[in-house]
Amino acid sequence: METINNQTTAASMDASGQPTQRHFRTGPNRLNLVIRWVSTLCILASLLTLVRSLPFDQAMSAAKGWISGLEFWGPIVLALLYIVATVLFFPATILSLAAGAMFGLGVGTATVSVGSTLGACLAFLIARYGARDKVAAMASGNRHFGAIDRAIEEGGWKIVGLLRLSPAIPFNAQNYMYGLTPIRFWPYAVTSWIAMLPGTFLYVYLGHVTGAAVGADRERTTFEWAMLAIGLLATAVVTVYVTRLANRKLKEQVHEAPEKGQPTDSVRTSSNVPSAPRTRSTVILASAALLLVATATYTHLNAGAIERKLASLFGPPQVDLQEAYSANTAGPAMDHSTLDALLKKHVDKNGWVDYEGLKDNEAKLDSYLSAVAAAPFNEFGRDEKLALLINGYNASTLKLILDHMPMKSIMDIPESERWDAIRCNIGGHKLSLNQIEHEQIRPKFAEPRVHFALVCAAVGCPPLRNEAYVANRIEEQLQEQTEYVHHHKTWFTFDTSSNKLELTKLYNWYGDDFEQVAGSVSQFAASYSTKLKQALDHGTAPHPDWLPYDWKLNSLKNKQPR
Repeated sequence: METINNQTTAASMDASGQPTQRHFRTGPNRLNLVIRWVSTLCILASLLTLVRSLPFDQAMSAAKGWISGLEFWGPIVLALLYIVATVLFFPATILSLAAGAMFGLGVGTATVSVGSTLGACLAFLIARYGARDKVAAMASGNRHFGAIDRAIEEGGWKIVGLLRLSPAIPFNAQNYMYGLTPIRFWPYAVTSWIAMLPGTFLYVYLGHVTGAAVGADRERTTFEWAMLAIGLLATAVVTVYVTRLANRKLKEQVHEAPEKGQPTDSVRTSSNVPSAPRTRSTVILASAALLLVATATYTHLNAGAIERKLASLFGPPQVDLQEAYSANTAGPAMDHSTLDALLKKHVDKNGWVDYEGLKDNEAKLDSYLSAVAAAPFNEFGRDEKLALLINGYNASTLKLILDHMPMKSIMDIPESERWDAIRCNIGGHKLSLNQIEHEQIRPKFAEPRVHFALVCAAVGCPPLRNEAYVANRIEEQLQEQTEYVHHHKTWFTFDTSSNKLELTKLYNWYGDDFEQVAGSVSQFAASYSTKLKQALDHGTAPHPDWLPYDWKLNSLKNKQPR
């Protein structure tokens, strides 16, 4: 027994009586293997940390909204995008993740499988019949192609299957190279489809567990996150294990396919020469893992600031708060008694809505909305205008829910029919809910408390008052509403012992509005919390974290402690 290239080699006899070599990993090879596994685990853990720390829920919500608006065509459109990405050599991993997050494991896996297989088949046909010379020139530069071509000539679909399971050649490059080999189309297509399923499932599963987590209607428990991580790790381990087996078998098959005119013995002998440790790829993988761990750590420690910055870029538009209207107390007044009666009957004191009962009185809600549409808005004074806009927004949101019942969340409504749909009429002006908030209220009233009065029909949004806002009490009502929010843990918590401040994400999304009035979100919140004000007065400035925003419907069925 002797040591060759840091591998222990033992002599044995093959079936023909010739000596063969068996190799056992020692030294650098074993160290490389350990480093690669540790790096892979670090990468997976870092990805989960990034998902938890960054506002992927907003991006995923937007994507889901767009896809849900396509309804039946959603998976088809994503599959078509996958085909285009495959043919044009674009990385399609993000599409696999998106499919898992949007469609779930079953439909997501089917969508990616169909798209990737059709893309692979189209690339194969282009190489064989459309751009053969160009692909041949590309393949000639790959040192593996000659051996693979000979192996496919001998082993056919089996070699294709092993290559699909092995990362020996990039996925997109394989699709074109197979068009130059002797493999027939249908064996190639069927084998590719089956062999690509493990990798497809891994990426779709990753997208599913992370998408399900960030898009949940509540914050995941530590146990649930642990189970998601274990499931992801198990899927990755199985996929890596299958890949390693395929890679080992592929090397055997390729080495067993002799080049024309070369003796079989010489090929078999060359297969016994131990390969050099894959030090370079190990270093690259470890470097990527270290970079990702550093990025994930920084992101986790600065999640609030990063999310705030992203919210300012991709969230609601920033506006300059100012008062645009005079008091005009001598102007006309709006009668909100119809809405007031409906709210008193179908909304409890904590803002939970009896949507089924309200549905029976939908005609009265329609009557009130008609009165809002006919209101002489331009003649109203400042407080009458604000009361009308808040009530019109909330009443239109109730109508939106009734029009789409049954549902679990307002997010179930297609985006095109939700906040940007032109479905409201305020004093003859046809507007969307977003236009009421961002164009009619925020830039024309220096009043950030409206964010605790406008209700989005979710558990996480401030409660719907069981009375209508009226001009002669609107200051009192806004004050009561804001105090309610800051005295309930759904929207506000402050632990004096740990100096930990947690605020509703409304402070994150509309932070600039609160800063314009109070200087910072913490200062504004301190106006409604004696403990927080004392901490700030003593020079302690806790950095706010954001509470989970529960998008479940604010119905009586979902009633829970505030």
